[in-house]
Amino acid sequence: MAWLGAAVAITGLGAFIHAGLQAAPGASDPLGEKTGGETTVYANGKNAFSFPAANLTDEERTRFVIGNSFFKRNWVEAPASTTARDGLGPHFLARSCGGCHLFDGRGEPPPWRKGLADEQPLALLIRLSVPGVDAHGGPKHEPVYGDQFNIAAIQNVKPEGQVAMRWKPIQGRFADGTRYTLQQPQYTLNQLAYGPMEPDTLMSPRVAPQIIGVGLLEAIAEKDIVANAASQAASAGPIKGQPNRVWDAVAQREMLGRFGWKANVATLAHQTAGAFHGDIGITSRLFPAETCTPAQKDCKAAPNGSSSSQPELEDETLEQVVFYQATLAPPARRNARDPEVLQGQRLFAQAQCAVCHRPSYTTTEGPFPRLTSKALQGQNIWPYTDLLLHDMGDALADGRPDFLANGRQWKTPPLWGTGLIRDVNGHTRLMHDGRANGVLEAILWHGGEAEASKQQVLQMKKSERNALVKFVESL
Repeated sequence: MAWLGAAVAITGLGAFIHAGLQAAPGASDPLGEKTGGETTVYANGKNAFSFPAANLTDEERTRFVIGNSFFKRNWVEAPASTTARDGLGPHFLARSCGGCHLFDGRGEPPPWRKGLADEQPLALLIRLSVPGVDAHGGPKHEPVYGDQFNIAAIQNVKPEGQVAMRWKPIQGRFADGTRYTLQQPQYTLNQLAYGPMEPDTLMSPRVAPQIIGVGLLEAIAEKDIVANAASQAASAGPIKGQPNRVWDAVAQREMLGRFGWKANVATLAHQTAGAFHGDIGITSRLFPAETCTPAQKDCKAAPNGSSSSQPELEDETLEQVVFYQATLAPPARRNARDPEVLQGQRLFAQAQCAVCHRPSYTTTEGPFPRLTSKALQGQNIWPYTDLLLHDMGDALADGRPDFLANGRQWKTPPLWGTGLIRDVNGHTRLMHDGRANGVLEAILWHGGEAEASKQQVLQMKKSERNALVKFVESL
């Protein structure tokens, strides 16, 4: 299940913790209050996602600050008076990593009135591909516009176009008669600067997620993720998660996918270099060619539009930004012992949510060459994800394959920090494209493997629904 997954129905808090939540070996933290083990910080408010892991050394904290500066500062057009941050574009979506991950948090769709979006999206991008696969088995780029649609460009280069969004209301009701309305987004690409796309182009919207704890996710042993799939395959019921296998530009080989909405990226280094390349237009040793397609002659004619032997992002700078993200700490849980939260925790199991959203792991013992200390090693963490792909049904299907992921599958995202998104980013938009306004709407979008879980929630009383939401928001 890609937002609230699966478990077994059990009664009593003690049995629930023992069987339903697969408590980590650290018995002193049975409710997972220290979400990131010893890396956990106690924080709320707008900067809750922006603190370094609590157990870093002073030297590592200095590296964290340097990486933070490159993550949040804007890149500019080349040539510039200083070359430290020039090379923006020619096409781009944002001028910095923090432009999409504001305060290291979560993006959202543009606001809308009367079913129409009022402005262009910033922290929501549109992936593009055509049927077939590339040389590494990944999506085949659309030949005119590439692998994503860029709505901004430097001087003398045309933006690729604009994204138009409409919202279609979908009505429903709970068993107790309470009505609800979901908003289904519909996307159209307009004002195409380089002519029409291929008629069979596949589009997939993706919103920028919060990036706390990503280093800890990379530290989960591959065997544990594979074991999640084996356990689900051997169990009765519809939950049958699958790992993705993807090409990693750093290792130059196929690896287990962990990051991205379809687990379509294996390592944090690849994810970071790929975002610099696709979202900001910054080349690196891993992605040395600009994204200009043959049809985009003004893009190719730009000062940095053709391939260069000198990457715009130095290896050392890339490593500092990767280090920064890898050591961003997940905040501690709030109100974990509140009676209503504990009730919601039991309902989380009874509604079959903790197999896809597996609560806890112990991170591998390493090695982690980016860290001089053992900050990420052997930590009992509570991310609430199995990092597997799940069929989420027709309503969420984008129809776009991504390595082994098919057009109906999405990766289970971690739930840590869900209750702090409002504090950090001022909204509660969830799911892969931000369509859900809050936890309950996210549950109601579930289908496919998660249909039975959604049906259980539809049968709950209002007080039970409130408790379930309060539990997830405590994470």
